[in-house]
Amino acid sequence: MKVFDELNPPERLLLGPGPSPVHPRVMRALGAPVLGHLDPELFRLLDDTRGLLRGAFRTTNEQALAVSGTGMAGMEAVLGSLLEPGDRVVVCAAGFFGHRMAELAGRMGALVTKVEKEWGEVFTPEEVEAAVAAAKPKAVAIVHAETSTGALQPMDGLGEIARRHGALLIADCVTSLGGVPVEIDGWGVDGAYSGSQKCLGCPSGMAPVTVSPRAREVMAARRRPAHAWYLDLELLERYWGGPHAYHHTISSTLVYALREGLRLVAEEGLEARWERHRANAEMLWDGLEAMGLVLHVPDPARRIPSLTTVRVPDEVDEAQVRGRLRDEYGIEIGAGLGPLKGKVWRIGLMGHGSQKANVILLLAALVDLLRRP
Repeated sequence: MKVFDELNPPERLLLGPGPSPVHPRVMRALGAPVLGHLDPELFRLLDDTRGLLRGAFRTTNEQALAVSGTGMAGMEAVLGSLLEPGDRVVVCAAGFFGHRMAELAGRMGALVTKVEKEWGEVFTPEEVEAAVAAAKPKAVAIVHAETSTGALQPMDGLGEIARRHGALLIADCVTSLGGVPVEIDGWGVDGAYSGSQKCLGCPSGMAPVTVSPRAREVMAARRRPAHAWYLDLELLERYWGGPHAYHHTISSTLVYALREGLRLVAEEGLEARWERHRANAEMLWDGLEAMGLVLHVPDPARRIPSLTTVRVPDEVDEAQVRGRLRDEYGIEIGAGLGPLKGKVWRIGLMGHGSQKANVILLLAALVDLLRRP
């Protein structure tokens, strides 16, 4: 029988679009003893996590939990629990994940009106209202922080537009929660989801989700069960809250990690955390532009502080630079997706990874690599 080598993965500085560096306290939490999924002590930790999630999302929603899975599980849980076959939905798509929301809603049998813009642009309230007024949908879905482009979507007023037309507002907050201002109640968002591996500084595997009372009424009035049993938010709510009814064998280890990551967010304070991400992003932007590089999103106010897209110079082999950065410096950054493939690098400064020292190291490494033939 083959004897396999001892596990010894290389250390990487994760400065791509996710996963992000995991805080040492979160790593220690991962080593705590495993609890059964119906252990009363785990239920206590779930209750703690729900309260911490409400704080991070800036919401008073009763339903705040984490789906077992990545941010995509959160997307499927929210869309699949709120939409039924034949429902109309407007999806604003100006990047990879906006288009994925539209594809997923279509697979669920929803009638999708996709409003498109160039990758890297954002939508105005007037554009959203015109689409919603014409389609008369059950919901309008939009990406707050588009990970594929680095563009930050302004959210003010969108909840009012949705309510004026009798629609729910759904927001993808995967790359913003914990690093960029997220105001679920203030914006009037009815369903939102995120991922543990971005600005929360945890391993991937948990998808924070919150749903408004208004959206829960919609779920309760469904004519048929949710799209996926495993991702049915009503069933998950019965496990996370109330009777703690068995649903699936949740990973207590990942719950520990998420709870500790959220504790770190609360201890730092949301405003201070948002300011740290903004300050380090501005330092990165200034350094990249001083090198003569061009940022894909020209307006600083429309850039995601936690995720920067920088255009690759025409004469540069983008994959070769990324490979050398990984092999020689131990730094990972991301490539472009879709029409931006081969045209941009995606640089993440998320959670524990958003540090001045990381900005300086990355800039120095790029200076070295880009001057080589």
